[in-house]
Amino acid sequence: MKILLHSLNFAPEPIGVGKYSGEMTAFLTDEGHDVHVVTAPPYYPSWRVAPGYGACRYSVEQRDGAKVTRCPTWVPSDPTALTRLLHLGSFAASSVPPLALAVRWAPDVVLAVAPTLLAAPGALALARLTGARSWLHVQDFELDAALGLGLLGSPARHVGERFEVAVLSAFDRVSSISPAMVRALAGKGVPPDRAYLFPNWVDTQAIRPLAVASPFRAELGLDPGATVVLYSGNLGLKQGLHVLVQAAALLADVPLIQFVICGEGSARTALMRAAEEARLPHLRFLPLQPVERLNELLNLANIHVLTELRGAADQVMPSKLTGILASGRPVVATTTPRTSLGKAVCESGGGVLVPPEDPRALAAALLDLHRRAAEAERLGRNARRHAERRLERTAVLGEFCRELEQSTNGGRR
Repeated sequence: MKILLHSLNFAPEPIGVGKYSGEMTAFLTDEGHDVHVVTAPPYYPSWRVAPGYGACRYSVEQRDGAKVTRCPTWVPSDPTALTRLLHLGSFAASSVPPLALAVRWAPDVVLAVAPTLLAAPGALALARLTGARSWLHVQDFELDAALGLGLLGSPARHVGERFEVAVLSAFDRVSSISPAMVRALAGKGVPPDRAYLFPNWVDTQAIRPLAVASPFRAELGLDPGATVVLYSGNLGLKQGLHVLVQAAALLADVPLIQFVICGEGSARTALMRAAEEARLPHLRFLPLQPVERLNELLNLANIHVLTELRGAADQVMPSKLTGILASGRPVVATTTPRTSLGKAVCESGGGVLVPPEDPRALAAALLDLHRRAAEAERLGRNARRHAERRLERTAVLGEFCRELEQSTNGGRR
């Protein structure tokens, strides 16, 4: 097949949507498909365009067998509700010319990824002009998340919801990454026969439990008997990581519990300032680590933490959960059993839930797993078993590839 992927985020971004879009493209080209990608320069999660790329020019490169066109995209250094909207709009506008040029290439499938939904009409127009099948993959319900966090008022909500329903209902197929998010598509105008569960995946050979201690322990000078609580990933607003700093403060008198926050994002500076003001020597910050060290980093943890704000509860599924489960370590998630994250953790049997934005509950759960090492190990074994059975990269992407091929069996639209 000839597949055009329209995705704001793409490799070499190391986490989030860019990571999964890049890995999916590599799998599709390995299967013999011809893939063209229209994307932005890599900037996430640091919100800075990566060295060697430009925010103000078009460029073309080859990556993993695919042709990749990078579009000019404005990247704010301090993302707010308004600047994020302008950022998304800049990509939606600048990606139109490459999409127009792709009309002559005539793809069989146009695959758009949300975020950002603002750019999806361009992908949809290309599919209509060429007779290609249109597929939208929803990684985040960005409108719901913005509303839940109070970033949009009532007039914007009305316009945004109408736009969302119009776009989602126009695609031939719409997929999302959790059962709850797939069910939510029905309320947004997507008929059940067009909806598809396409979960994020993990390479269980690359991410696996280590037989020896992670090298990070020695590098950080940690006590061999310390329990390490790790958060690794995007340090943004919707993660609500202030609760982890507060929980660390509540456990300051337990010297064998050490906290590590690793990553980049818009909230990093504020989190570091809060930790400094609270005088927390047992809380350390690490920059985002290279992909080559991801397995060592995940194995640094005795306990992983995933935090979630109440307002963003069911609009997102943290992409980092797959790696956490594959590492064979338990996770403490600040969410409820009704959310996508809560259901995923419960289904895996690899962690415990505590109420969101409750530092005392989080601290109590971490202390309990610190004291009950055997229970933490049992949860970790469950997590690893679930990753091997349900989230393995080849199985998930192979099934998606077959579904994509079947969508074109009837010929062009």
